[in-house]
Amino acid sequence: MRIAIAGGSGFVGEPLVRRLVSRGDDVVVLTRNPGKVRAGRGVVWDGRSAGGWTSEVAGADVVINLAGENVAEGRWTAERKRQLLNSRVDSTRALVNAIETGPARSRTFINASAVGYYGLRGDELLTESGSAGAGFLSDLVKQWEAEAGHAEKSARLVILRFGVILAADGGALAKMLLPFKLGAGGRIGSGQQWMSWISREDVVRMIEWAIAEDGARGVYNVTAPEPVRNQDFTKALGKALHRPAVFPVPGFVLKAVFGEMAGEVLLGGQRVVPERAMQAGFVFSDRMLETALKRALQA
Repeated sequence: MRIAIAGGSGFVGEPLVRRLVSRGDDVVVLTRNPGKVRAGRGVVWDGRSAGGWTSEVAGADVVINLAGENVAEGRWTAERKRQLLNSRVDSTRALVNAIETGPARSRTFINASAVGYYGLRGDELLTESGSAGAGFLSDLVKQWEAEAGHAEKSARLVILRFGVILAADGGALAKMLLPFKLGAGGRIGSGQQWMSWISREDVVRMIEWAIAEDGARGVYNVTAPEPVRNQDFTKALGKALHRPAVFPVPGFVLKAVFGEMAGEVLLGGQRVVPERAMQAGFVFSDRMLETALKRALQA
C-alpha cells in the first residue's frame, strides 16, 4: 500500500511510519528536512504550497495528516495563535488540494484533530456526538476539521480527535517526568480537571485500524475508555516512578507564566470517551492508566 504522511517525523508520526514500513507499505514522509527522516522516504514540503510532493499525495492510497505545531509550547500571543492555526489549516488545505489533482479512485484521508474541540465542559461525559465548545482551542479545531471536510468528495475521510498521548520520549508525559523523578511532582491546580489520555501504542493501532476498516468514516475520539482526573493521574505516575506526588503547582502561577494557554490546556480538560471506536469493535491495548504508564516507562 502506498501511504503519504505529513508530520511523519514527529512524536506520533515516526513510530507510525516505522510500523507501516515494517509491514511492507511504501511510506512517503512529507517534511521540511528529509535528512532527518529515519524511516520511509523523505520528500520536501513546506506545508502550504504545491511542489514535487504533490504527485506523491495524488498517487497515494492513504494520506495521513499529523502536521501541526505544539499548542502547549509557551504563551498564546496573537502571533502564536496565528501560527498554531495556520500550521494546521494550511497543511490540511494543501493535502486536500493535492488529493484532488489525482484521478478519481478509492483512497483514504486520515486527519488528526483534538479533543479540545469540546471546550471546557467540567464533568460532562463527551462522545463524538458532543457539540463544539468555546475558547481558542475549540475554534482552532473547528476550522481544522472544516478544512479536512473538503476531502470527502475525493476520499474516505476519517478525523481522529486525539487526547493526551502518553509516551516517555515526548508529549506531556516527558515534560512531567523530571519533576516527578526529583520528588517534586504533584497535581496541577485543583487536580479536578479531567485528562482524556491514550497510550501512543493505541494511537498508532487506531490509525492502522482506520486505514484497514473500510467502514470507518467521520469523527472518532482517540482516547482510552477510562479518563481520569489530574490528581489521580499524578498519583498513578508517582506510584509508577516510586516517587511522591505531593507538590501541587498552583493554578495562579501557571496563569501568570502561560496566560490563556494555562487555562485551556493545563488547568482545563475534557471527560472524553471513544464511543464510536468501541462500538466498531476496536480493542485497546491499554485500557487502564496504570498499565499504560508502566508500559510507557519501560519502553
